[in-house]
Amino acid sequence: MLVTGIVCAALAVAVTEAGRLRRDARLLLVGLAFLVSAGFLGLHALATPGVLIDGKNAGFVLATPVGLVLAGAFAAASATEYRLEASLWIVRHARLLLGLVFAVLAAWAGVSIAGVPPLRKAVTPEEVTGPLAAVAGVGVVLYAYAAVAYFRVFLRRGSRLAFAVAFAFGLLAEALVVVVLSLPTSWRLSWWEWHALMLLGFASIGAAAAGEWREERFSALYLDETLSGHKQVSVLFADLAGFTPFSERHGPDAVFEMLLAYFGRLAPLIRDEYDGEVAQFVGDQIFAIFNKAGDQPDHAVRAAGAALALQRAAAETAAERPEWPRFRVGVNSGDALAGVVGERGHRIHGVFGDTVNLGARLEGQAPPGGVVIGAATYELLPPGAVVEPLPPLHVKGKAEPVVAYVLLALS
Repeated sequence: MLVTGIVCAALAVAVTEAGRLRRDARLLLVGLAFLVSAGFLGLHALATPGVLIDGKNAGFVLATPVGLVLAGAFAAASATEYRLEASLWIVRHARLLLGLVFAVLAAWAGVSIAGVPPLRKAVTPEEVTGPLAAVAGVGVVLYAYAAVAYFRVFLRRGSRLAFAVAFAFGLLAEALVVVVLSLPTSWRLSWWEWHALMLLGFASIGAAAAGEWREERFSALYLDETLSGHKQVSVLFADLAGFTPFSERHGPDAVFEMLLAYFGRLAPLIRDEYDGEVAQFVGDQIFAIFNKAGDQPDHAVRAAGAALALQRAAAETAAERPEWPRFRVGVNSGDALAGVVGERGHRIHGVFGDTVNLGARLEGQAPPGGVVIGAATYELLPPGAVVEPLPPLHVKGKAEPVVAYVLLALS
C-alpha cells in the first residue's frame, strides 16, 4: 500500500506540474486532490502496526479519513469555473500549495512514526467513529459537488477523462464512508473495501489519461478560459533565408547538424530568458508565443527582445560557418484566440487569428539577420526603441498596405 501511495503521489505531482505549465488552475487543483489522497494513503501504510511502530496508534487510524476529507476540499475547489485572473493567481501560488501539502505529509509521517502526541495514542473505534462520521459527511458533500461538476463537463465535452474524474471522486466519497463504517472491523475482509475503492479511483484516472494524446493529455479538464479565451499576445516567427538552396547543396546530415545547433540554443533562449512558449518547429521555422496565458503585460517587449537576442545568438552560432543561412524574424502583437484544437488522436494548444497570420507575413519581409515588427508591436514598446520605417507592405491576405518597421535595438 505504501508503494501504491508513492506511485500515485508521483503521478499526481506530474498532473500539478502540467497544470502549472499550462497555467490552468483546475488541472493544478485536481492534481493536488489526488496528491493529498494518495499521500495520506501512504501515511496510513507507513503506520501499519508491528512494522515501523508497535501497536495501532492514531496516525494509522486517522490518516486515510483525514486525507480523504482534505482531498475533497481540493476536489471541490477544482470544480469551480475560474476566470482568468483568479486562475492565474492560483497558478502563481502553485509551488507554495505543493510545498504546504508536502510539509503536512512530512509532519504527519514524522509525528506518527516517532510516536509523539497527538498521534501516539492508541484510539478505539468508539472514540473516533462519531467525530469522523461528522467530518466524513462534510467530505462526502465536497466530493459529490465535484463529481456532479465534472459529470457536467463530461456531458459538454464528451471526454472519457472528465467522466473518469467524476467517477473517481464518487469512489473516493464512497471510500470515505466505508473507512469510517469499517473502523470496528479492522483487518477483516470488509475493512479492505475502502482500499479497493481508492485504488479503483486512481486506476480509472490513469487508464483514461493513458488513452489521451500525449500533447494536451489533460485538455478535457481545462477551464473554459484555457480552452478558448481571447488574449492580447505577441507572436514571433523565425525561419532561415536560403534554407532550400542550402538543403539542395548539402546532405541531410549537414542540414540536421545546422538545425540542431541553431534550435538547441535558440529554443532555450526564448523559453528561459524571455518566458516565451516555443509552440512548434516547422522545418526551419520557429514559432513562439508570448502572453498566451494572459500573465505577461509586457509581452511585446519580451517578444521584441527575444527576436533581437535570437539574431545575436544565431550569428554567434554560425560565426565559423559562413555557408549557413541566416534567420529572418517577424514579430506582431494584437488580439488572438488561445485554445485547443484537434481530436483525441492529436491536439495542440495554440493561438489563432489575424495577429498570428500577419506575424508570419512580416517574417517573410525581414532581411536575413534582421527583425521586422508590426505597428501594433511598435506602439507597445517603451520610448527609445530604434527602428527604421519600411515602405507600406503589400502582404498576402491583407486588403490594405501594412505598416511595419525594422527593429534595430530596444532602449
